[in-house]
Amino acid sequence: MPNTRPDTAFVDGVCSACLSYQRRPQIDWDARKAELIALLDRHDGRCIVASSGGKDSHYIALTLRELGAEVTAVTATTCHLTPIGRRNIDNLARHVRTIEVTPNRTVRAKLNRLGLELVGDISWPEHVSIFTIPFTVSEALRIPLIFYGENPQDQYGGPLGSDEARMLTQRWRSEFGGFLGLRPSDLVGNAGLTDEDLSDYTTSAYHLKAEAHFLGQYIPWDSYRNAEVAKDAGMQWALPCQANRWPWENLDNAQTGLHDYFMWLKFGYGRGCAQISVDVRSGKVFRDGALGWVEKHDGILCNEYAGVKLEDVLDRIGLNHVDLKRLTIKWAACSQPA
Repeated sequence: MPNTRPDTAFVDGVCSACLSYQRRPQIDWDARKAELIALLDRHDGRCIVASSGGKDSHYIALTLRELGAEVTAVTATTCHLTPIGRRNIDNLARHVRTIEVTPNRTVRAKLNRLGLELVGDISWPEHVSIFTIPFTVSEALRIPLIFYGENPQDQYGGPLGSDEARMLTQRWRSEFGGFLGLRPSDLVGNAGLTDEDLSDYTTSAYHLKAEAHFLGQYIPWDSYRNAEVAKDAGMQWALPCQANRWPWENLDNAQTGLHDYFMWLKFGYGRGCAQISVDVRSGKVFRDGALGWVEKHDGILCNEYAGVKLEDVLDRIGLNHVDLKRLTIKWAACSQPA
């Protein structure tokens, strides 16, 4: 993992994600699980799972259901849903009640384009809405307990101490909730967008009242285990493109290939690097071999992602390959040296 990854602390050359992983054996996981059960009991077992329909969503929903919870999976519809993503959302609905909320697609396409232009992130509206829409549904259903998966700073790295957070608080959302320095209010007036257009991407007073917890802070997080549990439950896998290492992750959004490519342009690492770094920490691969894999696969812009062609992704947000080249040059020029 390069030191250009945003917010990632290094101590004597070791990144904060590795430091967090090394501390896991010291945690009393039995006590943590007991706290989880007590948390569910306080809410009469009713909870919402923020869901994409992927491996982690399956694992969280099924695990909580096994603990006796009454689970409602809430999916904030992704920017460009893939065929396999559709099948996996439908599969999760075989196991738990599932609600999908789809923001205005015309507004979403404008936000995708603005995100790419302004912060180099085509998925900006998706990253924001996954931290707003589950709360909105929570308010409507009067279910104030929400679960997300892993604490990203624990799994992938962040400022020292941030890996210990168990709750997704307003402060956490402000710091790590996908804004990238671009707030919904900044976009009012751009491309004709109004306050109402951005309502699905803003927080309300209720969002401060609901409890949102990271399940990975109560049960040890393991992407491989999660994937196997999801597969046994009927989820489908397929490597979305060459730049990915895991065949079970980020299958729902066809724009993810572009998102990951611009992440590599800006910060010098891609999706595959993040995934194989997890494998190095857990001892599944040696670091030297991982570096060789990253050199071959990071920075690949695939012409197809999870069965959807790049041209179709660009067309949906009103761009073409000339625009893509212009933006590639722009964000490559802004990249930081490792």
